[in-house]
Amino acid sequence: MLIQEHLTLREKLEILTDAAKYDVACTSSGADRKGKKGTMGSAVPAGICHSFSADGRCISLLKILFTNECIYDCRYCVNRRSNDVVRTSFTPEEVCTLTMEFYRRNYIEGLFLSSGILHSPDYTMELICRTLWKLRHEHHFRGYIHVKAIPGADPALIEQAGFLADRMSVNLELPTAEGLRTLAPGKTREKILLPMRQIQRGIEAGKQELIPYRRDSAFVPAGQSTQMIVGATPESDYQMLSVAEALYQSYGLKRVFYSAFVRVNDDSLLPALPGGPPLLREHRLYQADWLLRYYGFQAGELLSEDRPNFNVLLDPKCDWAVRHLEQFPVEVNRADYYTLLRVPGMGVKSARRIVEARRHAALDFPDLKRFGVVLKRAMYFITCSGRVMMPFRQDQDAIAASLAGEERRRAWEIGEGNAYRQMSLFDDFHITVPPTAEDVSGAVWGVM
Repeated sequence: MLIQEHLTLREKLEILTDAAKYDVACTSSGADRKGKKGTMGSAVPAGICHSFSADGRCISLLKILFTNECIYDCRYCVNRRSNDVVRTSFTPEEVCTLTMEFYRRNYIEGLFLSSGILHSPDYTMELICRTLWKLRHEHHFRGYIHVKAIPGADPALIEQAGFLADRMSVNLELPTAEGLRTLAPGKTREKILLPMRQIQRGIEAGKQELIPYRRDSAFVPAGQSTQMIVGATPESDYQMLSVAEALYQSYGLKRVFYSAFVRVNDDSLLPALPGGPPLLREHRLYQADWLLRYYGFQAGELLSEDRPNFNVLLDPKCDWAVRHLEQFPVEVNRADYYTLLRVPGMGVKSARRIVEARRHAALDFPDLKRFGVVLKRAMYFITCSGRVMMPFRQDQDAIAASLAGEERRRAWEIGEGNAYRQMSLFDDFHITVPPTAEDVSGAVWGVM
């Protein structure tokens, strides 16, 4: 371990931003806190993610590790104890200086602070709490802060951080206890779930006004999230999605993030990945996760033990619909909201608009297009006043082949099109290929 004690702040920043790039569990704020006189910054529920990297990750947060020193030797981690890399740490004052100076220059609107484990979980968590306290009380920073809770730290420190941060996360890392034992022998499922449960109970108690109102925000007002690594261990998509579903139901998580495994260490227990990081698999898990959270699907509907992995050529919603043609077509002028959500090409916003608009008049296909419905996908599964958009073979194979044409292109772009690039805080990402009109429409309307 090469610990450097005399690095400049710029040199530390270069090391500790690069070390943080594999942690994807950050997103828009979800918090609502206005600025006020004598303070700096704000956080709003619409989100603070104004800019995204080429692989879709938010770059409007100052995303750093407090330290890349670590007492653990997780085989998949670039910062593991046995790696011969340059080590350094910020001080609480340095993190505050960086955050405030980047904010004043309008580079960022918030802070994402993670960390390796320096000396012990308690020691590291105490430094993080001191940093957050200084930001909030000495620098009067009211912007968004997302901080990692350190498994194994004193619950009192977790609680203190919860009243200073907007969002907290505890990385599950791997979906099963066996995977942790194999690749992260210093960590246990129990250690990880304990602070996750504490944060959940604190959030619930705050909503019920059982916790005294402190500062001018509640306990972890933007909720908690976690991250799982995809492809480092042999678990199926069904296992990973089932774990995510259980976390949403039992721990009240806001988000589960999925990170395609990147082989940064030469270790015999790590998969070789001849095709590179499993980006398409990560993409499918995100699509399915969206269906769990917003579309009323359950993991057991999308996958099963007999069919444990997602279709490479069809997104999870299209794949489910093609396998359940007995439930289609649905009449858009009569179907309830939740049935409409299950139609490929219809999103949450377009389904709501349909339900509202049909109160006043019968809808036709041009109306649906104006509402943001992707008719290239939806046409196989709906009727308007009893009519289909155009004749087609109502056959599972024929419909799947038609839908798979577009998905083949997208799958190639994700897996082969150089879409994977790790984020650097100083990248400007001059992307030369503009988004398609359909991609823009889908982003606006939230269409799956």
